[in-house]
Amino acid sequence: MQLDQLKRRDLITLLGGASVAWPLAARAQQQGERARQIGILMPYPPTNAEMQARVRVFREELRKRGWAAGVNAQFDERWTTDNLDLIRSAATNLVELNPDVIVAAGARVVSIVMELTRSIPIVTPSGTDAIERGYAGSLARPGGNVTGFGSMEVSVIGKMLQTLKEIAPNVAHVSMIYNPDNPSGPAYVRSFESAAGPLGVHDPSQDGR
Repeated sequence: MQLDQLKRRDLITLLGGASVAWPLAARAQQQGERARQIGILMPYPPTNAEMQARVRVFREELRKRGWAAGVNAQFDERWTTDNLDLIRSAATNLVELNPDVIVAAGARVVSIVMELTRSIPIVTPSGTDAIERGYAGSLARPGGNVTGFGSMEVSVIGKMLQTLKEIAPNVAHVSMIYNPDNPSGPAYVRSFESAAGPLGVHDPSQDGR
């Protein structure tokens, strides 16, 4: 009798643990649910530990919310480095596969994907001014197929200059270094220039532009 009770308890424990993993797969199978295709386009080498960790967290959070790889979600990761030719090739291939959503990091990457599709949802994990970049028509009515999070406000450039002047009041020449291929570049430059004049700061790199 005690042995039977022990076996029964073991069986209940086993079933209880297994039930954690069963409902998601069972529900997907019973309902004939189509696995969602999720493309991930990262302009970093696959050896980039920080970006790999971020993608793992993203996939784990989706799993916690009911979207598990191999059950009802399929992930297609592309690690292109910063090579624009590789980025464009990977983006083209992903769009041709017509996934349910594409997660794209970086302004240049998002711009390329936007050129290729206006129907597949694009999610960007970070960015600056969505309106300036053309991601959204307005904050009230964004429209389009891009959504995501903003990690930096362009106006912070002026605050940086102001802080610099407070630390070193005699500074008069400040140069801004940026990637001209980055669509956010012009917005940063305009913010820099609008703040520089009132602070008495001159950027010698812009002479003769």
